[in-house]
Amino acid sequence: MRTKAVAAATLLALTLAGCGAEIAPGGEGATASAHYPVTVENCGGKLTVRQKPARAVTNDVGITELMLALGLEDRMAGYVMPDDKGQVDKVAWKDGYQRTTWLSRKQITKEIVLDARADLVFAGWHYGFSEATGFTPQALAGLGVDSYVLSESCRSGKGPERGVMSPLDALYTDLANLGEIFDVRDRADRLIADFRAQIAAVPQPEHRPSVFLYDSGEDKPYTAGRFAAPEEIIARAGGRNVMGDLADSWTTVGWESVVRRDPEVIVINNYGETGAEAKRRFLKSFPPLAGVSAIRNDRIFVLDYVDLVESPRNPAAITALAAYLRG
Repeated sequence: MRTKAVAAATLLALTLAGCGAEIAPGGEGATASAHYPVTVENCGGKLTVRQKPARAVTNDVGITELMLALGLEDRMAGYVMPDDKGQVDKVAWKDGYQRTTWLSRKQITKEIVLDARADLVFAGWHYGFSEATGFTPQALAGLGVDSYVLSESCRSGKGPERGVMSPLDALYTDLANLGEIFDVRDRADRLIADFRAQIAAVPQPEHRPSVFLYDSGEDKPYTAGRFAAPEEIIARAGGRNVMGDLADSWTTVGWESVVRRDPEVIVINNYGETGAEAKRRFLKSFPPLAGVSAIRNDRIFVLDYVDLVESPRNPAAITALAAYLRG
């Protein structure tokens, strides 16, 4: 009888241990309690995740590809992204895209999140989060859904300006935080090390040509300040962002400031209904720019939207722009 009792007790203990275990896909991880709860710092606040998210929803292409680069598609309920933000069938993570769901090609909403039964939303200010639409981390918290905010989009706390750290630091911070949140820190650390090595290998020239990032806008141009990804893409490629003195990420300036700073190169952000060639034609035919060095010398380079927002494509964008600036 004693032997049967011991056997029964052992079976019960194993059963209870099994109920508390969460074996990660691919065999990683041991138990939910081994790593969770975990707390990370995000945009000056603390985010505590009590268990590994299983139904994350992402907004926009760069944010989605941060997840895919870490192999986390199996932890996603899906993503929200317009058609004009990237060609998902021609990238390194196309298999990851195929293993998750394109939830909407329009604006992310609370209804989309609830329908997806999301337990975490990864978006950013101006990358989905907006007081104007009522889609905010606070609103999602009221629905019982956690939020992680893209570090490139963090607000300074002094107004609507965005950006609290250098763009590549934002990229590395988000990768490290996602590694903690999803218990894949080893993957994150390897990716960060690979990116650092790739960027460090780019040669730096003696002369650093001045570069203007043109996103959109004809009356006034939309461009990148010190805290947007193009700042370090340009700098690490061997150039100098002519708007790098602006303590903001993506922002609007006046054409007179562009003319006054006389950029030697213009980088076009390729996305939207107005494509790169249409933007090029506008820049070359816009009378106020006629005397600008980049226009006179036809020094215009094109990168895609996803290259120029915080994303795992930033290192490759640096390498490509560096080759152009050396040419």
